[in-house]
Amino acid sequence: MNVPGPPAIPPPLGLLAELTHRCPLGCPYCSNPVDLERRNAELDTATWQRVLREAAALGVLQLHLSGGEPAARPDLEAITATATEVGLYANLITSGVLLDAARLKALAAAGLPHVQLSIQHADAQAADHIARFRGAHARKLALAEAVHATGMALTVNAVLHRENVDALEAMIALAERMGATRLEVAHTQYHGWALRNRAALMPDASQVARSRQIVAGAERRLAGRMAIDFVTPDYHASRPKACMGGWGRRFLNVTPSGAVLPCHAAESIPGLSFDRVTERSLEQIWYGSAAFNRFRGTGWMSEPCRSCERRELDWGGCRCQALALTGDAARTDPACALSPDRRRLDEALAVMPAEGFAWRRP
Repeated sequence: MNVPGPPAIPPPLGLLAELTHRCPLGCPYCSNPVDLERRNAELDTATWQRVLREAAALGVLQLHLSGGEPAARPDLEAITATATEVGLYANLITSGVLLDAARLKALAAAGLPHVQLSIQHADAQAADHIARFRGAHARKLALAEAVHATGMALTVNAVLHRENVDALEAMIALAERMGATRLEVAHTQYHGWALRNRAALMPDASQVARSRQIVAGAERRLAGRMAIDFVTPDYHASRPKACMGGWGRRFLNVTPSGAVLPCHAAESIPGLSFDRVTERSLEQIWYGSAAFNRFRGTGWMSEPCRSCERRELDWGGCRCQALALTGDAARTDPACALSPDRRRLDEALAVMPAEGFAWRRP
């Protein structure tokens, strides 16, 4: 069924395909939900292939194959081949620990052009401790070499928190040695499991300021060799960022069981019902879903967002963060200095740091 969308709603540019929530790591900063979806609820190969065909027809250009750990799926090569067939630029987001050179070669043969590999620290022992997986760091380094052998592009992703932020310079140097053409330096975003560990993960203001300085210096030094994307922690910002480019504007997310979300953590918002790819097409959902239209545009906004000159730049900030801090997803994101709820964020920052993590897995 072909359902034309209102002219004001552009087609999505990117699709985050969460193939599975299964993951061998136990990272305490994981942004996946506290209650993970089970293997027996995952979409089958044919359904994922249909979803990718629908995404390409809808206008999606970039596909992010994610999880959990997407390599836990034995059909990853078949899914990748379909992405290639329909013209989607696929990015594999991986921990690296379940991939070897042989399987990576098979993915390259299926048309995979890009790998995004996470690192937890520059020191092997510290990295394995954060990942909760012995030998993880060594496997990541080996995979980076295998990526280069296939000719694929490599992005390194480093999630920062209090346990590793002081090692940022060493992590940037490691990304250089790994041959990354792009480095994502992203402070932890406190959703899902990470929210449970917020008091143990949150860096202080001086550490955040220092990380900005280090990244700025690295950007100058590595210009033309390695691009660096820096994501500041919202809790230390004065203005919110446009979450996912704005609710229902550029991206959609499909969960392992087929729920289609405007953002990764949207299922945390009570009162929203999310359509599934097993029941409706991506086109029907993108243009007609009540959940996608709930916070789309500016009509839902109250003050101070409604009259703010930045309302079509940050789109009110993060709905899930507003919910987590105020109990109401329709409130102004407290990351904004103009928010009447800014004190909620400041109160969270004032909490004494916790020692030790609640691990994602034992």
